[in-house]
Amino acid sequence: MAAPIPHGRAVKPGRLLAVVGDEDTCTGFLLGGVGEVNAKRQKNFFVVRKDSTLGEIEEAFKHFLGRNDIAIIMINQHIADEIRHLIDKHRESIPAVLEIPSKNQPYDPSKDSILKRAKGMFSAEDFR
Repeated sequence: MAAPIPHGRAVKPGRLLAVVGDEDTCTGFLLGGVGEVNAKRQKNFFVVRKDSTLGEIEEAFKHFLGRNDIAIIMINQHIADEIRHLIDKHRESIPAVLEIPSKNQPYDPSKDSILKRAKGMFSAEDFR
């Protein structure tokens, strides 16, 4: 029998994935079974519509950052660009922030600040 994996700052069982995305992205994740509404009637997703304000997007992102039951926040990259200042300030490993493409907007690794930060932690020698 394999030895148990030490947890340390690992994700605790029962933590959720949150989604900040356009309607198509959120619908896809909800159809995949990611959606959750807890006892406090809090959702783990925020649909960004054409009439969503920057303040509403920022508030949803901050809300997910502050919840202790969220392990990963997935956000469409074109939406992340709108709140880049908040994403750049986030330095904790949990919840992790993962930028994803949308149906109409491809992923551009050069815009992903978390990826840039991760690349800066390693040198080419680490992969030899």
